[in-house]
Amino acid sequence: MSDKMKAQSFSVFLHGHGLKYEIECILKVFVPAVRFQFYFDDLSLLPECSTYAAVQLRQGRAHTYFYCAVSLDGKRQRLSVKTDRLYPDTDKKQCEVIITKLLFRMLHEITGIDVPWGILTGIRPVRKVLPLMEKGKSKEEIFAQLREEYWISDEKLNLVYDTALVQKPLLEATPANSVGLYVSIPFCPTRCSYCSFVSHSVEQAKKLMPDYIRLLCDELKIWGGIVQELGLIVDTVYFGGGTPTSVSAEHLEQLLAAVEENFDLTHIREYCVEAGRPDTITEDKLRVLKAHGVDRISINPQTMNDSVLEKIGRKHTSAEIVESYRLARSIGFENINMDLIAGLPDDTPESFRDTLTKVIDLDPDSITVHTLTLKRAANLFAEGVSQLDNPVREMVRDSIAMLPANGYQPYYMYRQKNTIDNQENVGYAKAGKESYYNMLIMDETQSIFGAGCAASTKLVEPNGMITRVCNYKFPYEYIAQFDQLMEKKKQVYEIYERIRKQEASDAEE
Repeated sequence: MSDKMKAQSFSVFLHGHGLKYEIECILKVFVPAVRFQFYFDDLSLLPECSTYAAVQLRQGRAHTYFYCAVSLDGKRQRLSVKTDRLYPDTDKKQCEVIITKLLFRMLHEITGIDVPWGILTGIRPVRKVLPLMEKGKSKEEIFAQLREEYWISDEKLNLVYDTALVQKPLLEATPANSVGLYVSIPFCPTRCSYCSFVSHSVEQAKKLMPDYIRLLCDELKIWGGIVQELGLIVDTVYFGGGTPTSVSAEHLEQLLAAVEENFDLTHIREYCVEAGRPDTITEDKLRVLKAHGVDRISINPQTMNDSVLEKIGRKHTSAEIVESYRLARSIGFENINMDLIAGLPDDTPESFRDTLTKVIDLDPDSITVHTLTLKRAANLFAEGVSQLDNPVREMVRDSIAMLPANGYQPYYMYRQKNTIDNQENVGYAKAGKESYYNMLIMDETQSIFGAGCAASTKLVEPNGMITRVCNYKFPYEYIAQFDQLMEKKKQVYEIYERIRKQEASDAEE
């Protein structure tokens, strides 16, 4: 991408439709790290703009006309399509496909950028494959359909298909009437430059910690009562953050005991705690986790390159990662995940390949490869333009080749906005070591009850409708307004009453 293009602002004119989200997703692939200015049903400023995209839908008596014009980096193009009459409200999907393909084709011709995911903007690609599998379609038929609909490359089709093959039987084995429990510990030793999560340094939050832990235990008690009253089964428990092991062993003991006291854990298939950074992992904490039945932990290097660790704000070395991993093994943890990030600042394909080799040599049970995402809440977002030439595609390709060759198969996948080079995040695991929680939260077919600040409760109904009930983002809000927050739990009863009625109605039919 030229310096000229990087410096420009980008105006987007939409006329006759409201497909802002879909168009913005396509634009971000070709024009990343740029702020867009949208204009709706007003083309008056178009002649004054040197860099823009204009997408218009106009209806005639028998036909609908789609017009697309792009001016970018000194190049201009126009395309148009005529179809039988369509209605933006009732035929939204058809209109979306036509418009995004028009825009995609023009941007590809102007920029020359290759986009392996084509026009697919959804964050859960596996959900495009699983329904086709359930209809009995062959691999070749699935590839042909998705290639035609979304222009996806064979490289990505193979990846998403292999992921779906692993997921399908595991998802089908999900117990009926089950839920997942997510517990949020929003504290970290320091904030990494790429991080956009609501997390707070332990030093800053010391005064809040005792009250936060106490109220979180109270919320777990409330959730336990709801689970019992509704006759639900707890399928997975997942402690995330932040870095859960950034709190003391005593506080971990307090929280894990609250889970045990308030939930029946006899049916759970997975109890996971993100141990995360090695500078938070101690023998005492690991023994507390082990004593309370935690059977999966995550020790997350992100990179095994010490200079990159320093660049992103980590206060530990790769040697400490190895030490923490071996300590966890010695204590008896038999399911350890390790997270990596492709495309970190100052990393190179050679360095990332070295990271993959070192982590594979450690022999963890699963390895998750994320692609660097430039989120507005992350400190690194301000350096977004400097990351645009990041050779992340080569790093991702190495992970796709090296991990399956060493016994790790892709089992879950998701995509995010503003990911460098429009790549994906993939969890790889040895057979039998897949994370049920990770799969289910992406598949969105099981309700997740969230406890703690910034936690989101996701209530899934049989018809696929999803209601989200979000906790306050910050610890001080969570503490100060805890009683009001707990009033939101009434929504859970209302929705489950609706679910019960729907299930009863379906049974009668």
